[in-house]
Amino acid sequence: MKNILFCTCLLASLMSGLSSNGLEIVAHRGASYDAPENTLAALRLGFEQGAEAVECDIYLTQDGKIMLMHDPDTLRTAGVSNRMAVTTSRVLRRLDVGKWGQWEGKGFSEPVPYLSEALKLVPEGKRIFIEIKCGPEILPELERVLKASRKKPEQTPLICFNYETLRQAKERLPKLEMYWLAGADKKKQFPPVDELIEKAKAAKFEGLDLNYGFPIDREFVQKVHGAGLKLYTWTVDDPVVAAKQAEAGVDGITTNRPQWLREQLRLRASR
Repeated sequence: MKNILFCTCLLASLMSGLSSNGLEIVAHRGASYDAPENTLAALRLGFEQGAEAVECDIYLTQDGKIMLMHDPDTLRTAGVSNRMAVTTSRVLRRLDVGKWGQWEGKGFSEPVPYLSEALKLVPEGKRIFIEIKCGPEILPELERVLKASRKKPEQTPLICFNYETLRQAKERLPKLEMYWLAGADKKKQFPPVDELIEKAKAAKFEGLDLNYGFPIDREFVQKVHGAGLKLYTWTVDDPVVAAKQAEAGVDGITTNRPQWLREQLRLRASR
């Protein structure tokens, strides 16, 4: 009987986490399992698949434009080597990141998008997590692009691994939510959460965005929440991991498969 009661409480808690005011599903680089990452097609599909938010990566080009790309070079996604920081947007725009690698012959044809184009896809009530992949030199243009988009501040949270860049972003754009990304070091060791919390609070960030490999349980989440911070995790495509983190009370989960993962969570909750 005790086991039945425990399972019932666990399922109720998980379903609560999946409610509209609970767990936020973030489409990693868009719905990147089903469409080329960091393209307008992937971002659009992320929203179509029911994600509350999408995530994208940005660089500043040689001519001062902000474009979407995860790597500092276009080789992996376009098949041609161009360093984002020393290449003009005009050259980058000629690349097709929808036809290379696993996407060859899948019917996609996608240019490298400008951030301004990505922002236009964000519906009312939805969000786009913008990961800064370069340094603080991007901030003046980022501020200009976000202002021109007329999106509400809560729709465009910023995330970044580089603490100093994110700290400067918070000083420059105080109305935006900031989430500090963190993962394991080269020795596969995760930093103590207490240190992350202390530094995030000092910079007035809204929360942490942590690799799913952190020892995230209810006590871990309560420690973060107790400090007045939110907690997001990345990149979770395993429904077992996602279910444990949802039950623990994380605020959001970033995944390459937003629709599929939500369906898996609902199936697990209904058993």
